[in-house]
Amino acid sequence: MNKHPVTNPSLLLSLRDGENQQAWNEFVEIYAPLIFGHCCNRGLQHADALDVTQEVLLTVSRWICRFEYAPSKGRFRHWLLKVTRSKLSNYFRALSRHRQLCSLATVDEEEMESDAWDTQLAEWERDYRGHLFKWAAARVRDEVTDSTWNAFVATTFEGMSHQEAASALGMSLGAVYVARSRVRTRLRQVLASREGHA
Repeated sequence: MNKHPVTNPSLLLSLRDGENQQAWNEFVEIYAPLIFGHCCNRGLQHADALDVTQEVLLTVSRWICRFEYAPSKGRFRHWLLKVTRSKLSNYFRALSRHRQLCSLATVDEEEMESDAWDTQLAEWERDYRGHLFKWAAARVRDEVTDSTWNAFVATTFEGMSHQEAASALGMSLGAVYVARSRVRTRLRQVLASREGHA
């Protein structure tokens, strides 16, 4: 995966078609956890983070019909972070107006604003890559057999050698190599389908 992958413009262009529910579902699966996690990291409680996430998604749904892919204007995800920060600012402003009623706020708007853009952007990009990988892994997991997936997990995440995985899973050594390669190749394909290369 690229250090800073670019959102595939085909997904964004598909969203312009208001009837394309599959594209919208895919967009929400990838980006809603990113937005929600960012809100939680800024101190929002679960329900409030969900509300702000919905506000951001509503903004995207209103804006996307005017979307035109122009890499020279910047990355879509950077715009999405700006929208998220704006909605968070609105949340903290509303909270400060009702501070007597809401004494549980642990983070205020000034704290959020003092959190440097570069720091938030680096966190946003890291979280995006993690959410995108989880999304792709869930799709690939549904496409392969249990033994293929287990061989991949054992040799990639559990630190087993191919020989150890073969022994533990009752597979031949060759089958473990093939399984790991097959899953890695498919993961790269799924990830590439959601990343632009501009």
